[in-house]
Amino acid sequence: MRTSPQQRLREWIVAPAYPWITGGAVTAGAVVELIVIPGGVTTTVGVLVSAASLMWRRSFPPVAVLTVAAGLIGFAGDVNLYVSIMVSGLAGCYALGRNRVVHPALAVAGGALGALCVNLVHINTWSRMDLPVPALWEKGSLSLFAESFLLTVVVFGAVMMGDAVRSREETRTERSLAQDRLIAMERQQAAEAERAAIARELHDIVSHSVSMIAVQAESATYTTPGLTPEARDGFQQIAGTARSSMAELRRLLGVLRTPQGDTALTAPQPTLDHLAELVDQHRAVGGTAELHITGKRVALPAAWELSAYRIAQEALTNARKHAPGARTLVEVDYGADRLLTLRVRDDGPGTGAASGAASRPGTGTGHGLTGMRERAALVGGRLTAGAGPDGGFVVEAELPWGSG
Repeated sequence: MRTSPQQRLREWIVAPAYPWITGGAVTAGAVVELIVIPGGVTTTVGVLVSAASLMWRRSFPPVAVLTVAAGLIGFAGDVNLYVSIMVSGLAGCYALGRNRVVHPALAVAGGALGALCVNLVHINTWSRMDLPVPALWEKGSLSLFAESFLLTVVVFGAVMMGDAVRSREETRTERSLAQDRLIAMERQQAAEAERAAIARELHDIVSHSVSMIAVQAESATYTTPGLTPEARDGFQQIAGTARSSMAELRRLLGVLRTPQGDTALTAPQPTLDHLAELVDQHRAVGGTAELHITGKRVALPAAWELSAYRIAQEALTNARKHAPGARTLVEVDYGADRLLTLRVRDDGPGTGAASGAASRPGTGTGHGLTGMRERAALVGGRLTAGAGPDGGFVVEAELPWGSG
């Protein structure tokens, strides 16, 4: 994936070598300036220290105080304003605000005081150079302090810019952390809801089977002629054990039931015979889908029928969500080797960048994929999901039903 120039610039700025390269470049420029326009000892030391200290502004942010102070001292030592002092001073003020070395108000106040001191030194220098300098409080004397005002404005702007960048990054980090917590919570809730739904469905299946055992065992004591007392007691024990198991199941799993209305509580569990209706529902909401069934229809155990139906349902839901308008094909194969193969594939964009790989199921982040895998594993099967060989997205489940 190609990166934009803005992204490359951002990556370069956050690289560890960035402060060393930029600080070294400013220092080299300062040396060239001092060669072209020589200054006094104070100016030379101030210019070089202010520029060189930039190389440590990220590894040791408090050095920015030295950067700004040395720059002001270097400027005070000469009436000439070196370009390297301007650059290092701005970078130092930015670093003070960016790293919150001191409170921004304190940094601006310190910079304003330093600017005033530099201005007073320059006023004294101008008077010794026989320049027309009006006395303080005389007409036109306030113009002498334009330099300190301008420097204060520059310091204020650089410090506030650094503080704004710091605040924006902190806000972005907090928002990202809050988003991660919310996503983790949603994933946990989705997983718990999916497991609870599976547990409720298993409860219904097992309850039906165990209740049938109880009824048949109890009926056998009256419908089977010639039973011995021992055999009759055995059937009664089977019936009693089944009823006890039923009661225990209801106590353990009944808490997972949530009121959904009388229809939800009494409706039969869907089977593979309902796949045609499921495909029709997919078409009714604007999707394009076909159902292909190969092999002889076999009545599978209830858990297999329900798992296969739910996997197909979730796969169609994902197709509508992540590949709207794509053609979807649902294939069911009743294999001769007692293996049910269910395949749902679409001709959408698959898991590529155009489809948003972060949200497409099959990339490891989808709740639906987790539920489908759990349903397949529940009956001893396996499920794979990912990009198809000819594009699109494929969900394939293999559910062996063994001896039933």
